Amino acid sequence: MKLSKINKIGLKIADSEKVAKKLNELLSNYQIFYMNVRGFHWNIEGSDFFVYHEKFEELYNESLHNIDEIAERILALGQMPYHSFGSYRQFSTIMEVEGVIKSKDAVKEILEGLQQLLIIERKILKLSSSIGDEGTVSLMSDYITEQEKLVWMFSASL
Repeated sequence: MKLSKINKIGLKIADSEKVAKKLNELLSNYQIFYMNVRGFHWNIEGSDFFVYHEKFEELYNESLHNIDEIAERILALGQMPYHSFGSYRQFSTIMEVEGVIKSKDAVKEILEGLQQLLIIERKILKLSSSIGDEGTVSLMSDYITEQEKLVWMFSASL
């Protein structure tokens, strides 16, 4: 294989572009998910305020960490991460949510968001595995494991 067709981390450039495109889709969804959870954290009301206020803060901090990792992975693949809200809105299947103040409604929105993230992550896992991109495989495996546990825990709270 010609070196001109291989990126700096040893993957085919064309394959890396495909993975990076899906990672940008994930990045877009994560950004909207992050903003939604941040809003839930700020606006939650009710007798369970302290429990959910703290849990939502944990979730948006973890989401922010993942956003950074995803963008850095896109860069490692030799591509550019999206970095505008216009792009995030265009490529996200998670919709922006406003005005949620009840914990039950917030948890339902979080569960829907996690479901969307998991769907995309499984597609990326399959694609990255097929091209030998172990870095992305590892990242997606970690996210999937973490989010499946969150789905269980948030579901149990309903």
